[in-house]
Amino acid sequence: MAGFVNRENRVPHYQRMFQQGGKNHVRQWNQTPRSKYLLYPYYIVFAGTFAGSMYMMTRMVLGHKTWWGK
Repeated sequence: MAGFVNRENRVPHYQRMFQQGGKNHVRQWNQTPRSKYLLYPYYIVFAGTFAGSMYMMTRMVLGHKTWWGK
């Protein structure tokens, strides 16, 4: 527990990084090195959900109420 209390304060580092992001026209959620590990899975799930919704909406219009079959 002592390592948590006595660790370096990273707030000034992140403040500088986020304030410089406005000059580079990079969105705040895409500025850290870990952003791609959080955003890309989100984009994949978002696109898959959207594609699945469009697929099933088309099937419902055609009268099919399941993901497969007739």
